[in-house]
Amino acid sequence: MSYFSFPRMVMVEQRFSRESIADVAGEVRKELARLELSRTIKPGQLVAIAGGSRGIRGIDQIIRTVVDEMKTLGAKPFIVPAMGSHGGGTAGGQRGVLERYGITENTMGCEIRSSMEVETIGVTGNGDPVYMDRHAAGADHVVAVNRVKPHTKFIGDVESGLVKMCLIGLGKRVGARAIHRAIDRRSWMETAEEAMKIITRSNRVAFGLAIVQNAYEDIAAVAALRPADFLPGEKELLVRARSLMGRLPFSDIDLLIVDEMGKEISGTGMDTNITGRKEASPMKVVRVFVRDLTAATRGNAQGIGLADITTRRLVEKIDYTALYLNSRTAYRTDSCKIPMTMECDRDALAAAMEISGVERPQEYRAVWIRNTLDLGRIAVSEAYRERLRVHEHAEMRGGYFDIAFNGGGNLISPFA
Repeated sequence: MSYFSFPRMVMVEQRFSRESIADVAGEVRKELARLELSRTIKPGQLVAIAGGSRGIRGIDQIIRTVVDEMKTLGAKPFIVPAMGSHGGGTAGGQRGVLERYGITENTMGCEIRSSMEVETIGVTGNGDPVYMDRHAAGADHVVAVNRVKPHTKFIGDVESGLVKMCLIGLGKRVGARAIHRAIDRRSWMETAEEAMKIITRSNRVAFGLAIVQNAYEDIAAVAALRPADFLPGEKELLVRARSLMGRLPFSDIDLLIVDEMGKEISGTGMDTNITGRKEASPMKVVRVFVRDLTAATRGNAQGIGLADITTRRLVEKIDYTALYLNSRTAYRTDSCKIPMTMECDRDALAAAMEISGVERPQEYRAVWIRNTLDLGRIAVSEAYRERLRVHEHAEMRGGYFDIAFNGGGNLISPFA
């Protein structure tokens, strides 16, 4: 094989379900009304509303609606960041994450109380302590607001959602570390089930608002749940979330090229459900090449260790303090290791092909994406030509093209 001979690519448009809610705020109000919250939340009571670190579309509108509904009940709402060790593991950093999503005291019309201090609210039958943010623990009621979706590591009937926010997000770094330690010793589901007993018995959490997005990040569903219904309710919502999430058109891939990774995209920078780096994943991705970090991740390259090849420019942007804090909290060393680092994209692609074992470039199965959240438009190599012609949800757009580089040897992205 020559030093570098990459196959031609073609743009592909994927069609996913467009199921979505036209009036998100109205649907939130409808769900909250269904719970008859006036029976639980009384005038003058303090209500802590938990805001997470994920970039959910319209999350500022959703949380503002919850704030307004609490005020309608005569309660006194305030917002607490529920992010484990994210935001650099500092109170100011976590407040800053909320601000970047448009969640400020001015836009929400209530106070934001950010602290990394926690209180112990109970101990599970397995001896694992369950912690809660001290401001939330001191309120009369707590409200969890989070997206339900497949997790990048946890496997179970529930994965990422309200349960995870209560146990890990609201526990701040201390609580997140305690839960991850328990998971490391036992399993996610056993830990979640035992810890949720503590949450439910504490009577601190009044309800949760679960959010489901479609593949285009539009809000497809919201569901208000009482704590006793978190586990069974999330189980149903996770099935729905899986059916709506984006996916790649092929599961056998020699090289997946990812333009950008970041914490606002996925907890591991790149969603392992897409890259095939999750246990028992049906995706068979031989190599992952990630080109850069998003600006929004602020140097936290959590998940970089799940790639095989990267670039010098990405590595030089890494904030190792944030990265290692996140990894230590999650009891993970695999996701923070630095992969093969090349000086430019051209060298990275050459290395990927050299170690692929594929002799003919036209047989090399490559898929190119902007990031693991944006899968509506992707590029694939000519090896998929025949399968594309009969694919039910993917259609070629335009003709085949040769990849192009700038003067520094870096790819000119078709998604720019």
